[in-house]
Amino acid sequence: MDAYQSDALMDFVTEVIEFFATASNWSGTGGIVERTLEHIGLSAFSMGIASAIAIPPALYLGHTGRGGLLAVSIVNIGRAIPSFAIVALALPISINLGLGLGFWPTFLALVVLALPPMFTNTFTGIREVDANTVEAARGMGMKEREILLGIEMPLAAPVILAAVRVTAVQVVATATLGAWVAWGGLGRYILDGFSQRDNVEVFVGGALVGLLAIGTDLVFSLIERRAVPAGLSRRTAVRSKVRTRGQIPV
Repeated sequence: MDAYQSDALMDFVTEVIEFFATASNWSGTGGIVERTLEHIGLSAFSMGIASAIAIPPALYLGHTGRGGLLAVSIVNIGRAIPSFAIVALALPISINLGLGLGFWPTFLALVVLALPPMFTNTFTGIREVDANTVEAARGMGMKEREILLGIEMPLAAPVILAAVRVTAVQVVATATLGAWVAWGGLGRYILDGFSQRDNVEVFVGGALVGLLAIGTDLVFSLIERRAVPAGLSRRTAVRSKVRTRGQIPV
């Protein structure tokens, strides 16, 4: 790196620091606090709706074993559709329904993104509970609902919560697309930075999204540790490592 590049880098770092140090960039409708709250609000709402749609039927189908593979195959179609394409498809529908730009098209894309991993992992986690344990519970006279809620769900909790954690991080990262359809959130910094050729604003937007994604992962990791017994968590981790070693490299 020559002297010119070194000076340019130092100037860029200084401008980034000045951006964060400027009080006006933190307040108001376009400030960091407001944009971050918008981003969190959309992400949390999308995750909540997707969880309500995906997890209950996956629990039932995983417990009964009826139609689960077909349902997983249908839900996984969403993996093949790019999130931006969903936003583009949902935009005219949202306008025609009078819902406007921004929020609802982005919300639909995030829900479609979140459904497959949560549904698939929940279904798989329930189905992988030891059959002998389930049969022993039935032999003790436990009802099907008691077996699902009291035995299968706790044993499948590590798999389900891991899927929720990974999905939440993906949703936070993908929510930046909302800026391209006239919504707010942290993606506005990236879009506005591109349109104004302001590299500092682009960097700030990307850095804030990255930090929010890391924070989301840490929060859900803490929830996972608190909700899952240590012994069960270790056993699931060992099982996952064994499966990984057994896979054929591609």
